[in-house]
Amino acid sequence: MSVQRTPMTRAGHEKLKEELERLKRVERPATSKAIAEARAHGDLSENAEYHAAREKLGFIEGRIAALEAKVGNAEVIEPPIGGDRVTFGSTVLLEDESGKEYRYQIVGSDETEPARGRISVLAPLARTLIGKKVGDTATAELPGGKKKFEILKANFSWSD
Repeated sequence: MSVQRTPMTRAGHEKLKEELERLKRVERPATSKAIAEARAHGDLSENAEYHAAREKLGFIEGRIAALEAKVGNAEVIEPPIGGDRVTFGSTVLLEDESGKEYRYQIVGSDETEPARGRISVLAPLARTLIGKKVGDTATAELPGGKKKFEILKANFSWSD
C-alpha cells in the first residue's frame, strides 16, 4: 500500500514546519514546565492549573502528531511561473459576467486562506479551473449557484 501524498506549495510546507518546530521547542517545554509547577502545589484532584496544563499538553501533542504526518506526506510542488494553463500552485486572474475581477492562487488544503485569495485545490472553483487556459471560460458550481468566469491571466507573480 502506497502512502497518499498531499500536494503543497513550498511556502505552505515551510509554514507547517515552522509551526511544528515552535510547538516542539517552545510550547511543549513551557507546558511541561507548567505541569511540573502545578504538580508542586499539592493535591492534584482540585488543582485547576494542573488539569488545564495537562489538557493543553494533550492538544499540543495531538497537533504535533498531525503536523508531522502532514509534513511527512507532503509533495512540495513549485508554483508555475510561466505558461497559460492553470495547474496546482497557479495564480489566476478571473473576471465574472458582471466585470468584477478576482485573484486566486490554487494551493493545498492546509494552506487555504480564502480571504487572502488562496483557495484549496479541492474547492469547486479550483477544480473547475485546473486544466483550463487563459482566454477560456469556466463555469463553477459554487455554494451560491453556478457562476461563469473568464480566465484573464495565469501564472503571474503573487504579491500581497
